[in-house]
Amino acid sequence: MEAEIASTDLEKQQGLMERETLAQDGGMLFVFEEEKVRTFWMKNMRFPLDIIWVDADKRIVDIHENVPPCHGSCPANICEFPVKFVLEVNSGFVERNKIQVGDTLEF
Repeated sequence: MEAEIASTDLEKQQGLMERETLAQDGGMLFVFEEEKVRTFWMKNMRFPLDIIWVDADKRIVDIHENVPPCHGSCPANICEFPVKFVLEVNSGFVERNKIQVGDTLEF
């Protein structure tokens, strides 16, 4: 898979908002300075996503599958565990690739 990197504040704020599509095996990797509990939301998204929460050791600590897009008042998607990276991919990617909590990402 190939992921875009969101490392600046502006890139992280914009994320995948307002995009029409994402390549089937594409994604966006959010990179943070420090590991801590993070909250994401799907405001102004146009398609559902799988959200993969990753700690500083690049180990998946949580997965939210098929998170629907949202317009208006949007619920928060919170990972209970501290993370340093968050990977957003198309809905269904996690299931198709048999990704599980405990797996490790390589990048």
